[in-house]
Amino acid sequence: MKKVLFNYLLFGYLKRILIVLVIIYCFGIILNLFEEMEFFKNLNTSVAVPLVLTALYIPSMIVELLPFIIFVSSMWFLLIIRNNKDLLTLKVFGYSNFKIFFILAATSFLFGWLILFAINPITSTMMKYYEQTKSRYSLDIDHLVSINKNGLWIKENLDDGYRISTAKKTRNNIINDLTIFKLDKDYNLTEKIFSRSANIKNNTWVLKDVMIQTFDQDLTDKINLDKMLIDTDYNYEKITSLFRNFNTMSFLDLLLNYNELKSRGYNEFYLNQNLNSQLSMPFFLFIMTALASILTMNTLKKSNNFTFIVVGLISCVAIYYFKDLSLALGKTNRIGISLAAWIPVTTIGLFSAIGILQINEK
Repeated sequence: MKKVLFNYLLFGYLKRILIVLVIIYCFGIILNLFEEMEFFKNLNTSVAVPLVLTALYIPSMIVELLPFIIFVSSMWFLLIIRNNKDLLTLKVFGYSNFKIFFILAATSFLFGWLILFAINPITSTMMKYYEQTKSRYSLDIDHLVSINKNGLWIKENLDDGYRISTAKKTRNNIINDLTIFKLDKDYNLTEKIFSRSANIKNNTWVLKDVMIQTFDQDLTDKINLDKMLIDTDYNYEKITSLFRNFNTMSFLDLLLNYNELKSRGYNEFYLNQNLNSQLSMPFFLFIMTALASILTMNTLKKSNNFTFIVVGLISCVAIYYFKDLSLALGKTNRIGISLAAWIPVTTIGLFSAIGILQINEK
């Protein structure tokens, strides 16, 4: 009998999670499709392109909304078993409020780890393909920047040709071993600039230990300079901002390749932010289930679900802004960025712990 009741709780809860996921996915498809169609309206593409891109984008969005999806699913399921008297039946067979809560919360916790290790690598790959596809259709020069295993690469369109800049290492505002290739309109190499280091804090780069090699037909000329200034469309802030979309990077990538990503020029600050945010997700799901249990299991009386819907929406909005405020404090260095990712979890967790002890006594 206990196994039957356990399966009832487990599969009933998972069923509600699946239904909410499907609803969110459908709404996401509808809403994001308009944005994709607006992007592609002046481009010669088939209707399938925005449809496919929308389908690729929504799973990543769902992963971000997962704490609130779990909260809604938990509250919905608990309201159902309370209003149809199943909660009372479970108590008769020895299931306390705490035991019911723990089964649901543990399921949420394990579901979070499943998302991180099994689903997140898939959604990050989908998001990477989404970004790459959008960049091919975009006319914005911002998409001509890349950080890969070979370092930083930037291509700029100039009035008289093109400029390609590459550097092996990027740390804070300084890039090392910079090489700049200047090409004419026919992609003929006209000038090559070598620099041991360059300060890219502003749009005027300051190059040090410079060697300039010019190409004029079959003749080459070399000039050595201690310092050189180059005006560009990019600075350190703009370059790093292009790589803050860590939805294209899975939790496993961050966990296993952290040092490699940092050496390739990814900002350590944003790497830490994303790593801690993802690592805290299973605990966040556990706590959101606890919060839903506190709101719905404090009585066995049947009640109007509308009230709980309003309370649930207010709670979701409050938690969202609290989490956003915590990350904002981390980004402005008021608190550590790692701590900023865990403050909402610990704060709501302490509040939920008190609430769970209270409903267990009822």
